[in-house]
Amino acid sequence: MTDVAKAAGVSQSTVSMVLNQMSGARLSAATRARVNDAAAALGYRLPRPALVAAPVLAAAPSRPVIGYLVDEISTSPHPVVSVDGARDAAWEQGCVLQIAVWRGNAEQEAAAIAALRAQPALLGIVYSTIFTRAVTLPEALQGLPTVLLNCHDDRSRAPTVVPGEVAGGHAATDRLIAAGHQRIGFVNGEPWMEAAQDRFKGYRRALATADLPFDATLVRDGDWMSGTGYEATLSLMAGPRPPTAIFCANDLMALGALEALKALGKRVPEDVALIGYDDQEISRHTHPPLTTMVLPNYEMGRAAVEALLALVHPSAGATPARRPLLKIDCPLVERETVERRAPVA
Repeated sequence: MTDVAKAAGVSQSTVSMVLNQMSGARLSAATRARVNDAAAALGYRLPRPALVAAPVLAAAPSRPVIGYLVDEISTSPHPVVSVDGARDAAWEQGCVLQIAVWRGNAEQEAAAIAALRAQPALLGIVYSTIFTRAVTLPEALQGLPTVLLNCHDDRSRAPTVVPGEVAGGHAATDRLIAAGHQRIGFVNGEPWMEAAQDRFKGYRRALATADLPFDATLVRDGDWMSGTGYEATLSLMAGPRPPTAIFCANDLMALGALEALKALGKRVPEDVALIGYDDQEISRHTHPPLTTMVLPNYEMGRAAVEALLALVHPSAGATPARRPLLKIDCPLVERETVERRAPVA
């Protein structure tokens, strides 16, 4: 589905809506045709594996229910896309997804868990957070099949699905190194957040792998907003040895960086290369379009539901792992803010 989205130049949610033939989605006929053509060219069809055992479906008074608990959903586009992936995977397996948002309120969380547990058709819970962090699973989930999505409880044996942020930061930096850059600036998000820490770790590892020295003067901490990207880029470019490329830890800061470079009269990518992270919708519409990394929210939502169903109906002879940890890759999306790789002679 990621490949179809890239080929059609749309988001993964748009691909999902088109291929699931959602008539209520306000998508133009041209967009639907573009998605369908890209899917046909790539040979992609929605999977229909039968992971849910037939006796469960037959015995249930209604479709089996998968509960989806999330702390926040309306302040960022990311958790909504994870819900899309979880919903699609659940429906393909004959289940429905029931979502509860508790917004950090322990009373609401307890009430939501109680309401879900009261349903005889409940298979289990996907427990999700808006940003990657450590959690302590509520006692009320004890004994109920549970999968953690975008969060982790190191004391729990619950299967865990998180993005491969270190590898993503490494891949973004390596893309700039492959284009010939040795002085690469890094504009990070809030440093207390795991996503920022891991993307920075990937940046440093890529430099070390390429035998390039780490220079702390090329790093700025931000707050994920475009204004910070703008100010951090002006600061980086004002140094005695400014970078020839900048890696921003999200697309909004990269948008600010792009505007700052334009204000300085710098051409992108000819004078300074730029790469973002998250593959937000805006990254397709910048001038030039932004090269970025996909934050695989849709795939994470799907993987969480698939892990839950595998937990409910394990394969014959399978030995439960202590804590299955699935890190979903963050693929690179090539656009126009980094030079194309030179052909190998």
